[in-house]
Formats: sequence, structure tokens, C-alpha cells
Amino acid sequence: MLTPDQFFPFLLAAIVLTATPGPDNLMVLGMGMAKGRKQGIAFGLGAASGCLGHTLLAAVGVSALIAASPAAFTVLKVAGGLYLIKLGWGAWRHAGAVNVAAVDTLADSPARLFWKGCLASAINPKVTLFFLSFLPQFVVASRGDAPWQLAALGVTFTLQAAVMFGLLGYFAGAIGQWLGRKPRAGVVLDRVAGTVFIALGLKLIVSR
Repeated sequence: MLTPDQFFPFLLAAIVLTATPGPDNLMVLGMGMAKGRKQGIAFGLGAASGCLGHTLLAAVGVSALIAASPAAFTVLKVAGGLYLIKLGWGAWRHAGAVNVAAVDTLADSPARLFWKGCLASAINPKVTLFFLSFLPQFVVASRGDAPWQLAALGVTFTLQAAVMFGLLGYFAGAIGQWLGRKPRAGVVLDRVAGTVFIALGLKLIVSR
């Protein structure tokens, strides 16, 4: 369904962006550090699963837009590119500003934490905007199967996020201690992700 030229660049970009400190992975990290591996893994898997809802919205919305107006799809791509550049610039400006210690932890069972993680991701409009900006640039509209391409990209993103968040929850204690000893690590990760965001945004704007 996805060609190697689509799959591998997308997977690499998704892994880099998922690994960057942000609300979701900081919550997973904080949960694992404060409540244990099971709770961290459960919340992480829930947060990753919430991406499936955004995948559905992207597949339906973007596909309808492509069918209705190729020109409108181009406008969406340009707007999405500008949004990604904005995210990248923000990551550069505020590199290292996030703080694991500020993450609120929840005293719930792993099952409840899974659903809370899923809901937190599913109702986040910023994640919807991100998916609408990020996924379309890897779609080859001329193939005519845009909904399936978007679905495959979204599932790929969800699966890699589940693996990344699961590992983050499992190794939360060691990762938290390392970040505490290496304050510059968060800065570097933020700037790497910011560069990726800006590059993807520029690619999205210039591609047709």
C-alpha cells in the first residue's frame, strides 16, 4: 500500500518527532517515574492509540478535499507547511523549556490510565492539526487511493508511537535520571525536532 519511498522517510520523521519532549511523552515519562512501569506503559499505549481517531479524520477530510478541489488541497498543503514551520520555530525558541518534574501524575489502574491516555490524545485539537499538516505530504495524490495511503500512514505513526511510548514508560526511571543530569539533552532534542518540522514544512509548501 505504501511504497518504500513513502514508508521509510515517513517512519524516520515520525520516530524523530515522537522522541522529542512534548506533552504526551512527558506525561508517559512522569507516569512511569512516579507510579511504575505498568502505569507508564499503559498511559503511553493509550496516548498512541488516540492517534487512530486523528487518522480517521485526516483520511476522510483530506480525501474529500482532494476529490472536491485539487486547488483546495494545494492550499491545505501550503497552510499545513506554514503550521509545521511555526511548530519548528517554536521548538527552536523554547528549546529545553519543558520540565519532567512539572508533569502531573494520576493515581489510577493501568486500564484506566490507558483510556485516559487515549482520550487525552483523541480530543487534543493540536494533534488533529498536526496530522492534517503532517500526513498529506507523504500522499501521492495521483495514485487515486489517498484514503488508504492516509490510513496506512496514520496506522504506521500509531504503531511506532506505541513502541516508543511503551519503551519510554518501561525505562522511565533511568531516562528521567539521565535528563536530570543532562539538561542540554532536552535542548538538543527540541532543536533537532524543530529542524525536522521546518524542513517538512518547506517540503510541503514547495511540493506539488
